[in-house]
Amino acid sequence: MAARHQIVGWLYVSPLLLVLVPFFVAPLAVVIAASLLESDGFGGIVPNLTLANYVDVFTSSLTLNLYVETVKFTVLTWFFALIIGFWVAYYLVFHVRNQLLAIGLFLLCTVPFWTSNIIRMISWIPLLGKEGLVNMTLMKLGLAHEPLEFLLFSGFSVVVAYVHQLTIFMIVPIFNAMARIDKRVVEAARDSGASRLDIMRLIVLPLSKNGIALGSIFVVSIVMGDFFVVKVMSGGGSASVVGALYEDVGVLQYPSAAASAVLLTVVVTLIVTGILRTVDVRKEIAR
Repeated sequence: MAARHQIVGWLYVSPLLLVLVPFFVAPLAVVIAASLLESDGFGGIVPNLTLANYVDVFTSSLTLNLYVETVKFTVLTWFFALIIGFWVAYYLVFHVRNQLLAIGLFLLCTVPFWTSNIIRMISWIPLLGKEGLVNMTLMKLGLAHEPLEFLLFSGFSVVVAYVHQLTIFMIVPIFNAMARIDKRVVEAARDSGASRLDIMRLIVLPLSKNGIALGSIFVVSIVMGDFFVVKVMSGGGSASVVGALYEDVGVLQYPSAAASAVLLTVVVTLIVTGILRTVDVRKEIAR
């Protein structure tokens, strides 16, 4: 009987295994194996086990600077996406009384994301350039006497592009979490004399933390794994860990690129694990 239950259990998870093994486990095993081998310097891999690739990654000041730069973009993007996403979701849930209208406005927020990420990113260039709409408006209003150069091809433009692209990933789970808050609880707290700050601090935030955590996982993992936005919007003035990894692949240095990929995977996994330890995101997904 126990053996039959075990077989049935494996049959239940077999579809998941059929997806995970060839598309996740096997590629990850290949990357780990490549990171432990030597390069012949000409695009080939020598089957000699070594930890030199990891030593180079951990002892390189360039790697440290790239991680600092990547973490900076990640934190800034997460912060602004959280602020915008939280207040948009809060307004739709608690200030739009008509539920159908709230859902309609929520769907309206997703309209810009029906287009390509590349198009949405490049659309900022004519807005933030020296002769772009923002600079021209500031100069006509007398708020600036010359074009502001930091608006484009800088860290500022990188964060703007990331926030524009990823805020929806924060709005959706937070809206989903807030929509489940019983409005009668908020009304009871208001009738008991609780201030808006108290309601926000003691009711809305605690009951929205699963959505915040889920949105944070999306935003952090996407920014940490991206390099194209940094490359284009910074004009080559900034770099990222994935950008350096891409350059290694471009010059056929596969073992060092694999070591960098393994380290980045570990870092992202630790960050996501830290987020998951603060809240039970599984409850949010299971609802």
